[in-house]
Amino acid sequence: MDTIDHEILARLVEDGRASYAEIARRLGISRANVRERVQRLREQGVIENFTVVVNPEYLDKRISAFLDVQASPDWLPRLADELAGCDEVASLYVMSDMLSLHVHVLTADMQALEHFTQSRLFAREGILRVECKLLLSRVKHRRGGPRL
Repeated sequence: MDTIDHEILARLVEDGRASYAEIARRLGISRANVRERVQRLREQGVIENFTVVVNPEYLDKRISAFLDVQASPDWLPRLADELAGCDEVASLYVMSDMLSLHVHVLTADMQALEHFTQSRLFAREGILRVECKLLLSRVKHRRGGPRL
């Protein structure tokens, strides 16, 4: 990837609906060049998907909770698979200690969050500890860019 590729990616992260012509004008290159570069970046797996970012409140998801879940190693893969399939789970990560999951959960209200934790976590064998932190306000959030 060169500087132009990075600039194309930055523009697409800013606005995934930016046209090739608009990006080309901004960078001083041809529309065909932008199209070819974007296609190559998709084929290489640099660009995984084009998507939309929706404010969760418009989907009746007013509670944003971050759960750190420690589980015994033999239960971790099964627990991760199960939680990944839950509608309430916005993102899920296996952490470097190989004992814990970091789970971002979106629910309509506190009652729904309590139901989720009671039914999916507290009633489970193999879970050692659960910590929950609620989002108070968003200062900055990712609208694309590297998935690290």
